Amino acid sequence: MVHSRRVRVLAAHFAELIPSGHSVLDVGCGDGLIDRLILDRRPDLRICGADPLIRRGSHIPVVQFDGGRLPFTDRSWDTVLFCDVLHHTERPEALLREAVRVSRHSILIKDHSVEGWLARPTLRFMDVVGNAPHGVALTFNYFTPGQWQDAYRATGLVPLEVRRNLGLYPSWVDPVFGRSLHFAALYDIRRDEQA
Repeated sequence: MVHSRRVRVLAAHFAELIPSGHSVLDVGCGDGLIDRLILDRRPDLRICGADPLIRRGSHIPVVQFDGGRLPFTDRSWDTVLFCDVLHHTERPEALLREAVRVSRHSILIKDHSVEGWLARPTLRFMDVVGNAPHGVALTFNYFTPGQWQDAYRATGLVPLEVRRNLGLYPSWVDPVFGRSLHFAALYDIRRDEQA
């Protein structure tokens, strides 16, 4: 029940945040179900996935990559999407730099923020329950708000819209698993064109 709701809610947020007519690369797309739901709402978009593991029956085309270097040329996509991916990597900032390299316009991130009482243990519990059965790497590499800001500055990302109340869980569960632990945000890319 929670998974189905989460997929629908995230697809709705992403469909509202992605600019019109964009080509979108979903890094760490899994089976691409969220992307399929986005396309149902936004047929003006073109979405492809990149993932270390290609799943049978993916809902969108998926290109395999090594988890570090994206196999695309510079500025080959309008928007790059990360949905609960960066905290699974050993080097989130390096993957963000790759996204900036292959994006022409924007980066869309849904991830976690370590804020509030017992935030880190709660996030670890959610990750184990939601991802361990699927063989997803569990690095538990969650950023604090300050670490996110440092990563954005280092990669040239400028917030265009940040959403914190995502409504991922029913009201009776949200005070524990929702609260300030999640965000979705669209970022513009500030590039030094002289470099």
